[in-house]
Amino acid sequence: MGDTGSDDLTASGAADRAAADRAAADRAAADEAASGPHPDEPHRGGLAQRLNWLRAGVLGANDGIVSVAAVVVGVAGATASVAAIVTAGLAALVGGAISMALGEYVSVSSQRDSERSLIAKERRELAEMPEEELEELTGLYEQRGLTPATARQVAVELTAHDALAAHLSAELGIDQDDVVSPWHAALASAVAFTCGAVLPMLTILLPAAFRIPVTFVAVLVALAVTGYVAAWIGGSSRGRAMVRVVVGGALALAATFIVGSLLGTTVAG
Repeated sequence: MGDTGSDDLTASGAADRAAADRAAADRAAADEAASGPHPDEPHRGGLAQRLNWLRAGVLGANDGIVSVAAVVVGVAGATASVAAIVTAGLAALVGGAISMALGEYVSVSSQRDSERSLIAKERRELAEMPEEELEELTGLYEQRGLTPATARQVAVELTAHDALAAHLSAELGIDQDDVVSPWHAALASAVAFTCGAVLPMLTILLPAAFRIPVTFVAVLVALAVTGYVAAWIGGSSRGRAMVRVVVGGALALAATFIVGSLLGTTVAG
């Protein structure tokens, strides 16, 4: 009788421990799903949207800084007229912002249309030939190193959970909930271009003796900052990114200043 009670207690304790272990495992799985095994890696959803905003923003800011600075420095090299410099700078700012926005919109719209077409095609194939699609998914996982039996099991379970998402991810690397927005990219690009253009527009209004050298320095420092930030967010080499944008900006400024100076001398002569 005592042995039976002891056995019951032991069994009950084991069941409790098993339940606790399962609960702990569930919590760990939930935590990992929320933050990923490496918190500094982009396992969360919406990655394409965030990268799209970042790319459009950085490119827009760099173009705004360089192109508007190049215009105002070139005009300042030809004439000391503040009205002429400001007019040219504003024209470059407005035209550049619109051009960047249109370019981003067209580019990202084409990408979005392609992704939607591929999603529709995959959905149609799953409806018309589910067995062939399952075999295809199994083969893809076998190519990634899984044994045929494991690949089949993974394909079956993923298909049961969300067949379309499984095929889009394995075959095309697409997340149907993460399709990029052309409007977001266009707006980010235009705003970033305008923000970048404000710096050279302000520095070029300084007295004639200081406007060009201060604009050169301010623009190159700003380009170094944008290059560093972009590399930091993307996890790439900071120094290399900074050197690329600074050297490119310096060449653009130098070229337009030389052209402006030559034209100004010719006109004056």
